[in-house]
Amino acid sequence: MILLMTVLGILVFVFGLLVSIAWHELGHLSTAKIFGIRVPQYMVGFGPTIWSRRKGETEYGIKAIPAGGYIRMIGMFPPGEDGRITARSTSPWRSMIEDARSAAYEELEPGDESRLFYTRKPWKRVIVMFAGPFMNLVLALVVFFGVWMTFGVNMQTTNVKSVTPCVIQQSEKRDICKAGDPVAPAKAAGLLPGDRIVAFNGEKVDDWSVLQQKIRDTIGPATVTVQRGGAELTLHPRLIENQVAKTDGHGGYVEGKFVEAGFLGFTPRTEKVQLGFGQSVDHMGEMVEQGVQGLIKLPSKIPALWDAAFGDGPREPDSPMGIVGAARISGEIATLDIPATDRLVFFLQLIGFFNLSLFLFNMLPLLPLDGGHIAGALWESVRRNLARLFKRPDPGPFDVAKLMPVAYVVAGIFVCFTLLVLVADVVNPVKIS
Repeated sequence: MILLMTVLGILVFVFGLLVSIAWHELGHLSTAKIFGIRVPQYMVGFGPTIWSRRKGETEYGIKAIPAGGYIRMIGMFPPGEDGRITARSTSPWRSMIEDARSAAYEELEPGDESRLFYTRKPWKRVIVMFAGPFMNLVLALVVFFGVWMTFGVNMQTTNVKSVTPCVIQQSEKRDICKAGDPVAPAKAAGLLPGDRIVAFNGEKVDDWSVLQQKIRDTIGPATVTVQRGGAELTLHPRLIENQVAKTDGHGGYVEGKFVEAGFLGFTPRTEKVQLGFGQSVDHMGEMVEQGVQGLIKLPSKIPALWDAAFGDGPREPDSPMGIVGAARISGEIATLDIPATDRLVFFLQLIGFFNLSLFLFNMLPLLPLDGGHIAGALWESVRRNLARLFKRPDPGPFDVAKLMPVAYVVAGIFVCFTLLVLVADVVNPVKIS
């Protein structure tokens, strides 16, 4: 039964993956057709074609390897300086450029001269290339907002789960009080498990991260208003300075980092809370910020990932994970002994995370990613506007094909990184339980 549920979970993820890829490519396809660019192919996956059908001028199909997708647009790059498309050269770098240029003109038909991608205005090309990642962002927003506003999200609240009996520096990593440890301010003031803190120093609070920061900013006498047994009660603790875990600014903690701050001494209760639209927007903003920071920190995680794949190092929970790893997580979710609605929420959020990652990754201004083509179109617009401003000749389209050697290097780095993640996902996978 466990094997069956694992396979079912993996199939659910693969289906969500295919939908996400198809949705991404639909963004490119629809905007390209709106702007009159001819699109001979729309494919989900790579490798051998397992199904295809031609409708109008476009062939729609599914390929064997569900690791991406593409649409083929005519004339992605302008002709060379000599006006020729398929000129050859013995230089390997020049050959890369010319191969990319000739591929952009495959299936060229009479009448296509006015339907080439590079002939469209830069702002139209930006829209076409941005539409794919944007579709992933839209799907992520729909999934996350739907989950948060319907099922809720686990959040630390201002409800008291437990009260710390004594003052312990958190770097000591112990829970048992020793002789001589002073009594924690919360316990001394009479705070009890089950209390709900509704105000701090006379200011109403209903958000844990806000309350946490107020406590850390306070050393000395304070007032804490709590709801207990249907009535409000005001306590008068005297907060002290203590060594506590550094926060990430959103109520969470930074592992292994400590700061000196005000200390009250209680643990907040984690509860499932339904978010409103405004709260969902704020929460999404935090996720995007964390995603950007994750991309920036990605190179620094490669040594630990290598050690986890080929050495004896542990696989960190926030380690980079590929499609295989995500599929394994999906299979693991399916076997968890939790309510079906919670499993559904896990699946949906996994797809949401995948689409958000696709959006952020594709927006990197590097070829062959969508962001690289966007950067090329924006640079062309800047060049042409500057030429117009200073009454100089029009420099013409920016030849993105000249950057193909760089694109091959970037693609090579991505392939090596993908293989490293694949090995780690197989031999030392991230686990959620």
